Amino acid sequence: MLLVIFILPFYSHHEYSLIKNTTSQLGAQHMPFAWIMNSTFVLLGFTSILSGWNFLAGYWFQKMILIVFGTALVMTAVFQNAPIDPLMEYSIREDKLHSLFANITGFSFSVFAISLALITRRRSHQIMAFVMSILAPILSILMFHELTNKWMGIWQRLIFILMFGWLLYTFSKYQLKTKDHE
Repeated sequence: MLLVIFILPFYSHHEYSLIKNTTSQLGAQHMPFAWIMNSTFVLLGFTSILSGWNFLAGYWFQKMILIVFGTALVMTAVFQNAPIDPLMEYSIREDKLHSLFANITGFSFSVFAISLALITRRRSHQIMAFVMSILAPILSILMFHELTNKWMGIWQRLIFILMFGWLLYTFSKYQLKTKDHE
């Protein structure tokens, strides 16, 4: 993911900016090498579900939220963003569906983080999960706020690094509260 979000911009559309354009715009309709970013979305979505599945044994609510998160992320690849060039023709419906699934991805991530805070053992992990549940929407707001949207690409890359870094850490280090498995 890191290689794709930081190197692919140099091989994308000549107007693409790592600072002001999002990863969704890397995978946008009619963008050069969009398939690479979209494949990354698909891999991240499926890998998140698979990585968390055994970790969440017995915690069905968290598993369902993780499925929503991963599936919505995959769907952001299926339905692509509008291209950065406003003169290019594109599917408005596909762009709107991309936005819908991107919003579901962000919302479900926050719900997942909050729900994980409720089942993890260590206080520091609970706090970290709550911080992630708040940080993701704050960074998303910065992406679209009129004073800070010129750094939209930076904010979104920070979201991706924090979100997937935290998930990787969580699935390898967190310990969950004991629960009776039926």
